[in-house]
Amino acid sequence: MANGKKGQWCSFILANYVKDKVMKEKNGNNKLHIILASKSDRRKDILTREGFDFEIYIPHAEEKDIIGEKYTEELASECAVAKAKAAYEELSKNSHSSPLQNKSKCIDNIVGASYTSATSDVQCDDHTIIVSCDTVVVNDDKIIGKPKDRKDAIKILKSLSGKRHRVISTVCICKDGKYHVKSDTTYVKFRDLSDEEIESYVDERKPYDKAGSYGIQDEKFDFVESIEGSLDNVVGFPTETFYKMLREL
Repeated sequence: MANGKKGQWCSFILANYVKDKVMKEKNGNNKLHIILASKSDRRKDILTREGFDFEIYIPHAEEKDIIGEKYTEELASECAVAKAKAAYEELSKNSHSSPLQNKSKCIDNIVGASYTSATSDVQCDDHTIIVSCDTVVVNDDKIIGKPKDRKDAIKILKSLSGKRHRVISTVCICKDGKYHVKSDTTYVKFRDLSDEEIESYVDERKPYDKAGSYGIQDEKFDFVESIEGSLDNVVGFPTETFYKMLREL
């Protein structure tokens, strides 16, 4: 078996092993309860696709402005932990028995592939984990975030044209007040892009909510010449890294 296919098969086995572990219930009351501390549609879609039951809670965390700064693992970890910590502290507020024995409001409730947009209550217990993620694009060791406007989006894509850049997602899992952090890096190379292609993409897709000003999952997105690493990581949530972290909990 080729190394690439062997690695894919091992990842498949690991994913299903961890998923079974997470989904399994003993006496009907110890199922791992996942709260996603993110408003990202891409992260919701990936977890739903993977078959996880989870809820969403959007913490009132002020995101640190790191655009243009030199990338470091510490900086990326700080951003991911800040989201999980804010969610943990907000969900723990006014609790008297256990750090996570209370109810707090969330904007969405997701169970498997079913999706409910109505506001619901997040019920936390001892089996709760809070998951956050922060994704950045790094070009020439400088962090590129979401574009401010059309002009900025075009400028960012021009800076990536014909070059190889990094997409780094850092996942944080908070369980029992302890924070577990891991990062995954994918290398993406764009082909040479014309001004017309860039402007057409920005005007059609309006990628103002995406780090790096592009969504690799967008229909007919053909800017990529090569990719090394996890595609899910570029989309916004590194599933392989998440599975490994769950196994280690």
